[in-house]
Amino acid sequence: MASKRHVIVPARELPPGGRKIVEINGREIGVFNIDGHYYALRNICPHRNAPLCMGRLRPLVTSPDVTQVAHQRESEILKCPWHLWEFDIQTGQAMHDDRIRVRTYQVAREGDEVVLYT
Repeated sequence: MASKRHVIVPARELPPGGRKIVEINGREIGVFNIDGHYYALRNICPHRNAPLCMGRLRPLVTSPDVTQVAHQRESEILKCPWHLWEFDIQTGQAMHDDRIRVRTYQVAREGDEVVLYT
């Protein structure tokens, strides 16, 4: 089955650090520009149906040992605004459980437009 192309917004309206929630075919989808890379996720947390894409973006926190904390992948972890579940913005994978995932969509800049495929 062929993907359907949806023009989301002119690229200038979604600068690095920006996000846009759109509705396509009755589904809300959050589109993010993280340092020039575009990501799109379904705007629904699998825990309690919260508007996931309204949550805070944060880095991946790592701990090489109990006395150190480090950060990687700045702004690539999306935290649900209701109950703080966290998801990898690239894959939709829950950070706490490999069995839980949010649907992701292909999205890219094409010329002067940000385009999403469903």
